[in-house]
Amino acid sequence: MTDQTNYITRTELSRTASLVGYSSAILIAAITVVTFGFAMAAIPVSGANCPRGCVEYPYLNTVSQYPRDFLWMPLAILLVLAYVPLMASIHSYASRRKKIFSQIGLSFALIAAAILAGDYFIQFSVIPMSLINSETEGLALLVQYNPHGVFLALEELGYLVMSLSFLFMAPVFVGRSPLESAVGWIFVIAFILAVVSLGVISITYGLGREDRFEVIVLSIDWLALIINGVLLSIVFRRQLRSKP
Repeated sequence: MTDQTNYITRTELSRTASLVGYSSAILIAAITVVTFGFAMAAIPVSGANCPRGCVEYPYLNTVSQYPRDFLWMPLAILLVLAYVPLMASIHSYASRRKKIFSQIGLSFALIAAAILAGDYFIQFSVIPMSLINSETEGLALLVQYNPHGVFLALEELGYLVMSLSFLFMAPVFVGRSPLESAVGWIFVIAFILAVVSLGVISITYGLGREDRFEVIVLSIDWLALIINGVLLSIVFRRQLRSKP
Protein backbone atom coordinates (compact mmCIF):
# COMPACT_ATOMS: atom_id res chain seq x y z
CA MET A 1 0.00 0.00 0.00
CA THR A 2 2.83 2.35 0.86
CA ASP A 3 4.66 1.57 -2.41
CA GLN A 4 1.48 2.23 -4.37
CA THR A 5 0.92 5.50 -2.54
CA ASN A 6 4.51 6.57 -3.20
CA TYR A 7 4.10 5.71 -6.89
CA ILE A 8 0.91 7.76 -7.14
CA THR A 9 2.60 10.68 -5.37
CA ARG A 10 5.62 10.56 -7.71
CA THR A 11 3.31 10.39 -10.72
CA GLU A 12 1.31 13.39 -9.53
CA LEU A 13 4.48 15.37 -8.87
CA SER A 14 5.83 14.48 -12.31
CA ARG A 15 2.58 15.52 -13.96
CA THR A 16 2.53 18.80 -12.04
CA ALA A 17 6.13 19.53 -13.05
CA SER A 18 5.30 18.79 -16.70
CA LEU A 19 2.24 21.04 -16.56
CA VAL A 20 4.24 23.91 -15.02
CA GLY A 21 7.03 23.32 -17.52
CA TYR A 22 4.63 23.30 -20.47
CA SER A 23 2.91 26.50 -19.35
CA SER A 24 6.10 28.37 -18.48
CA ALA A 25 7.80 27.29 -21.74
CA ILE A 26 4.95 28.74 -23.82
CA LEU A 27 4.88 31.86 -21.63
CA ILE A 28 8.63 32.48 -21.85
CA ALA A 29 8.64 32.11 -25.66
CA ALA A 30 5.68 34.49 -26.08
CA ILE A 31 6.91 37.13 -23.60
CA THR A 32 10.42 37.10 -25.04
CA VAL A 33 9.16 37.68 -28.59
CA VAL A 34 7.03 40.63 -27.43
CA THR A 35 9.82 42.05 -25.27
CA PHE A 36 12.27 41.75 -28.17
CA GLY A 37 9.89 43.80 -30.32
CA PHE A 38 9.50 46.58 -27.76
CA ALA A 39 13.26 46.65 -27.07
CA MET A 40 14.06 47.00 -30.77
CA ALA A 41 11.64 49.93 -31.00
CA ALA A 42 13.70 51.79 -28.39
CA ILE A 43 16.32 53.27 -30.74
CA PRO A 44 19.59 53.93 -28.85
CA VAL A 45 20.36 57.62 -28.30
CA SER A 46 23.82 56.96 -26.86
CA GLY A 47 26.57 54.37 -26.90
CA ALA A 48 28.14 52.39 -29.74
CA ASN A 49 24.79 51.59 -31.38
CA CYS A 50 23.49 55.14 -31.55
CA PRO A 51 22.73 56.03 -35.21
CA ARG A 52 22.59 59.85 -34.93
CA GLY A 53 21.60 62.70 -32.62
CA CYS A 54 23.34 60.99 -29.72
CA VAL A 55 23.10 62.42 -26.21
CA GLU A 56 26.29 63.09 -24.29
CA TYR A 57 27.32 62.87 -20.65
CA PRO A 58 25.65 63.42 -18.18
CA TYR A 59 22.71 61.98 -20.23
CA LEU A 60 20.15 64.01 -18.31
CA ASN A 61 18.35 65.64 -21.27
CA THR A 62 16.57 62.37 -22.02
CA VAL A 63 13.19 62.87 -20.37
CA SER A 64 11.64 63.07 -23.87
CA GLN A 65 12.55 59.39 -24.33
CA TYR A 66 9.96 58.43 -21.71
CA PRO A 67 7.91 56.27 -21.96
CA ARG A 68 9.06 54.74 -25.29
CA ASP A 69 12.52 53.68 -24.14
CA PHE A 70 11.15 52.20 -20.89
CA LEU A 71 8.15 50.20 -22.10
CA TRP A 72 10.16 47.01 -22.64
CA MET A 73 11.44 46.89 -19.07
CA PRO A 74 8.24 45.71 -17.29
CA LEU A 75 8.00 43.04 -19.99
CA ALA A 76 11.64 42.09 -19.36
CA ILE A 77 10.84 41.70 -15.65
CA LEU A 78 8.02 39.30 -16.54
CA LEU A 79 10.45 37.50 -18.85
CA VAL A 80 13.06 36.84 -16.17
CA LEU A 81 10.37 35.87 -13.65
CA ALA A 82 8.88 33.36 -16.12
CA TYR A 83 12.38 31.98 -16.75
CA VAL A 84 12.67 30.82 -13.13
CA PRO A 85 9.71 28.37 -13.11
CA LEU A 86 10.89 27.03 -16.46
CA MET A 87 14.30 26.25 -14.96
CA ALA A 88 12.62 24.77 -11.86
CA SER A 89 10.52 22.52 -14.11
CA ILE A 90 13.67 21.33 -15.90
CA HIS A 91 15.24 20.56 -12.52
CA SER A 92 12.19 18.50 -11.57
CA TYR A 93 12.26 16.77 -14.96
CA ALA A 94 15.95 15.83 -14.71
CA SER A 95 16.89 12.24 -13.97
CA ARG A 96 18.34 11.53 -10.52
CA ARG A 97 21.94 11.36 -11.73
CA LYS A 98 21.56 14.66 -13.62
CA LYS A 99 19.94 16.62 -10.79
CA ILE A 100 23.27 17.95 -9.51
CA PHE A 101 23.64 19.81 -12.83
CA SER A 102 20.06 21.04 -12.89
CA GLN A 103 20.34 22.17 -9.25
CA ILE A 104 23.37 24.28 -10.13
CA GLY A 105 21.57 25.59 -13.22
CA LEU A 106 18.52 26.54 -11.15
CA SER A 107 20.75 28.30 -8.61
CA PHE A 108 22.35 30.39 -11.34
CA ALA A 109 18.89 31.09 -12.77
CA LEU A 110 17.76 32.52 -9.43
CA ILE A 111 20.86 34.74 -9.26
CA ALA A 112 20.37 35.98 -12.83
CA ALA A 113 16.66 36.69 -12.26
CA ALA A 114 17.39 38.66 -9.07
CA ILE A 115 20.05 40.78 -10.81
CA LEU A 116 17.98 41.50 -13.92
CA ALA A 117 14.59 42.01 -12.26
CA GLY A 118 16.15 44.40 -9.75
CA ASP A 119 18.04 46.26 -12.47
CA TYR A 120 14.96 46.72 -14.64
CA PHE A 121 12.65 47.61 -11.75
CA ILE A 122 14.99 50.32 -10.47
CA GLN A 123 15.50 51.74 -13.96
CA PHE A 124 11.77 51.84 -14.73
CA SER A 125 10.66 53.07 -11.31
CA VAL A 126 13.40 55.52 -10.33
CA ILE A 127 14.96 57.11 -13.42
CA PRO A 128 11.91 58.57 -15.25
CA MET A 129 10.50 60.33 -12.18
CA SER A 130 13.94 61.60 -11.20
CA LEU A 131 14.39 63.11 -14.68
CA ILE A 132 10.87 64.58 -14.72
CA ASN A 133 11.39 66.20 -11.31
CA SER A 134 14.94 67.35 -12.18
CA GLU A 135 16.34 65.29 -9.31
CA THR A 136 19.48 64.50 -11.23
CA GLU A 137 22.33 64.58 -8.72
CA GLY A 138 24.34 61.36 -9.10
CA LEU A 139 21.87 60.05 -11.69
CA ALA A 140 24.32 59.85 -14.61
CA LEU A 141 25.84 56.62 -13.28
CA LEU A 142 22.45 54.88 -13.17
CA VAL A 143 20.68 55.88 -16.40
CA GLN A 144 20.44 53.34 -19.19
CA TYR A 145 21.95 55.83 -21.66
CA ASN A 146 25.33 55.77 -19.92
CA PRO A 147 27.39 53.17 -21.86
CA HIS A 148 29.71 52.83 -18.87
CA GLY A 149 26.96 52.89 -16.24
CA VAL A 150 25.56 50.56 -13.61
CA PHE A 151 22.48 49.59 -15.63
CA LEU A 152 24.44 48.09 -18.51
CA ALA A 153 26.98 46.44 -16.21
CA LEU A 154 24.22 44.66 -14.28
CA GLU A 155 22.57 43.59 -17.54
CA GLU A 156 25.84 42.12 -18.76
CA LEU A 157 26.34 40.26 -15.50
CA GLY A 158 22.74 39.06 -15.37
CA TYR A 159 22.72 37.65 -18.89
CA LEU A 160 26.16 36.08 -18.45
CA VAL A 161 24.87 34.26 -15.37
CA MET A 162 21.74 33.29 -17.33
CA SER A 163 23.92 31.74 -20.03
CA LEU A 164 25.76 29.87 -17.27
CA SER A 165 22.44 28.47 -16.07
CA PHE A 166 21.84 27.27 -19.64
CA LEU A 167 25.17 25.43 -19.62
CA PHE A 168 24.32 23.47 -16.47
CA MET A 169 20.80 22.67 -17.69
CA ALA A 170 22.15 21.22 -20.95
CA PRO A 171 23.23 17.81 -19.51
CA VAL A 172 19.60 17.15 -18.54
CA PHE A 173 18.73 16.85 -22.24
CA VAL A 174 21.87 15.80 -24.10
CA GLY A 175 21.83 12.12 -25.03
CA ARG A 176 18.06 11.68 -24.84
CA SER A 177 15.63 12.04 -27.77
CA PRO A 178 16.68 14.13 -30.80
CA LEU A 179 14.31 16.91 -29.71
CA GLU A 180 15.69 17.01 -26.19
CA SER A 181 19.28 16.82 -27.42
CA ALA A 182 18.54 19.87 -29.59
CA VAL A 183 17.38 21.74 -26.47
CA GLY A 184 20.61 20.84 -24.69
CA TRP A 185 22.86 21.86 -27.56
CA ILE A 186 21.06 25.17 -28.01
CA PHE A 187 21.76 25.92 -24.34
CA VAL A 188 25.43 24.98 -24.80
CA ILE A 189 25.79 27.06 -27.97
CA ALA A 190 24.18 30.08 -26.26
CA PHE A 191 26.75 29.87 -23.45
CA ILE A 192 29.67 29.48 -25.86
CA LEU A 193 28.52 32.43 -27.99
CA ALA A 194 28.11 34.61 -24.88
CA VAL A 195 31.61 33.82 -23.58
CA VAL A 196 33.27 34.12 -27.00
CA SER A 197 31.56 37.45 -27.72
CA LEU A 198 32.70 38.79 -24.34
CA GLY A 199 36.26 37.72 -25.10
CA VAL A 200 36.30 39.18 -28.62
CA ILE A 201 34.74 42.49 -27.60
CA SER A 202 36.97 42.80 -24.52
CA ILE A 203 40.10 42.15 -26.59
CA THR A 204 38.97 44.60 -29.26
CA TYR A 205 37.67 47.44 -27.09
CA GLY A 206 39.00 46.72 -23.59
CA LEU A 207 36.95 48.36 -20.85
CA GLY A 208 35.49 50.72 -23.45
CA ARG A 209 33.14 48.09 -24.85
CA GLU A 210 30.17 50.40 -24.10
CA ASP A 211 26.86 48.66 -24.92
CA ARG A 212 28.26 46.32 -27.60
CA PHE A 213 28.44 43.21 -25.43
CA GLU A 214 25.17 43.98 -23.63
CA VAL A 215 23.24 43.97 -26.90
CA ILE A 216 24.91 40.76 -28.08
CA VAL A 217 24.53 38.70 -24.88
CA LEU A 218 20.94 39.87 -24.39
CA SER A 219 20.09 38.85 -27.95
CA ILE A 220 21.81 35.46 -27.58
CA ASP A 221 19.97 34.60 -24.36
CA TRP A 222 16.60 35.85 -25.60
CA LEU A 223 16.88 33.87 -28.84
CA ALA A 224 17.80 30.76 -26.84
CA LEU A 225 14.73 31.30 -24.64
CA ILE A 226 12.45 31.74 -27.65
CA ILE A 227 13.70 28.66 -29.48
CA ASN A 228 13.95 26.41 -26.44
CA GLY A 229 10.69 27.75 -25.07
CA VAL A 230 8.97 26.32 -28.15
CA LEU A 231 10.94 23.06 -28.05
CA LEU A 232 10.44 22.57 -24.32
CA SER A 233 6.70 23.12 -24.64
CA ILE A 234 6.69 20.14 -27.00
CA VAL A 235 8.84 18.07 -24.61
CA PHE A 236 6.61 18.77 -21.61
CA ARG A 237 3.45 18.33 -23.68
CA ARG A 238 4.63 14.85 -24.64
CA GLN A 239 5.26 14.10 -21.00
CA LEU A 240 1.73 15.16 -20.11
CA ARG A 241 0.24 12.94 -22.81
CA SER A 242 2.30 9.96 -21.66
CA LYS A 243 1.09 10.21 -18.04
CA PRO A 244 -1.86 8.02 -17.04
